[in-house]
Amino acid sequence: MMKRREFLKTATAAVAGSGAVLAAPNVVRAEETFSFKMTNAYPPNAPFYVAGPGSPTDFCKKVEVMSGGRLKIQHFAAGELIPALEGFDAVQAGTVEMNAANAYFWAGKIFAAQYFTTVPFGLNFQGMNAWLYNGGGLELWHELYKPLGLIAFPMGNTGLQMTGWFRKPITSVADFNGLKMRIPGLAGKVYKELGVDVKLLPGGEIFPALERGVIDAAEFVGPYQDRRLGLHNAAKYYYTTGWHEPSNATELLISLKAWEKLPKDLQEIVKVAAMACNLESHCWSEANNADALDDLVKNHGVKTDVLPKEVVAKLRSITFEVLEAEAAKDPRTKKVHDAFMAFREKHRSWSSISEKPYHTDLA
Repeated sequence: MMKRREFLKTATAAVAGSGAVLAAPNVVRAEETFSFKMTNAYPPNAPFYVAGPGSPTDFCKKVEVMSGGRLKIQHFAAGELIPALEGFDAVQAGTVEMNAANAYFWAGKIFAAQYFTTVPFGLNFQGMNAWLYNGGGLELWHELYKPLGLIAFPMGNTGLQMTGWFRKPITSVADFNGLKMRIPGLAGKVYKELGVDVKLLPGGEIFPALERGVIDAAEFVGPYQDRRLGLHNAAKYYYTTGWHEPSNATELLISLKAWEKLPKDLQEIVKVAAMACNLESHCWSEANNADALDDLVKNHGVKTDVLPKEVVAKLRSITFEVLEAEAAKDPRTKKVHDAFMAFREKHRSWSSISEKPYHTDLA
């Protein structure tokens, strides 16, 4: 009997010991640390896009704090490690693990990527986030990027953006013919149909190009960001109709290989930090643009206006023609396009009886 008790005691201890050994790899994995590099399409210290509340550098800090230092991300603004618009290639090649930019910069590589930044006459901030987080948009984004060895998440949003800065006033559709304009994304394709010579320039190159007359007009973001670039010193006509970018999402681009190496808890921290920055950056934009616009008008001689109705009507009709034509060329684009437009209609239906009456009749 005594021998049997001793045997059971020994066996129990052995099992407990083996369990500890088996559990050890999980403990080690949980405490494993990671060091990532993040590049950025925007220049050093740019508010929203690089620095400040909800910015990519803020995201890096959030991740480090939330992970207890287990995931550290070293941030490089445009030009500090690679040129501004080479982040997509750098992440895909494994040179860096992350990049902060806007997905519409990659239109030449994958046309449908633009839908995850903004669509002319598309979705506002509320609608865009509803589509991405709860309407299947994020799943489509992941499906689109997976064959490329990439994964992406929204990490910021400016809200509605201004039409832009013009050296001469816009009075009719004819004024766009021959105009040289910095404008990215799907809106550039629409403007081309009006005879605009579309230019894609990084943020840091816009002011000198506008000042020297290399371009006649430029779109960037909104009053605060545009004032910081000094665009009001190169052009005085500022059109506020946000037809082209009713919202604008920042893209957190991640190497799929690097992403899959992260344990689940760190993946969740990255997702939550990106979502927090998405909200916080938009709040920052909304809080600062009104004062900036007031300053531009009162103290810098800027003339603000909305685009003429005939211009907006023409832009609208061309937009849907262009989108349908591009979607027909590629099944991936068509799948994203159809899903986006279906959600747009649903959201418009709801906002027409929720947001619209408030803003038109009550506010």
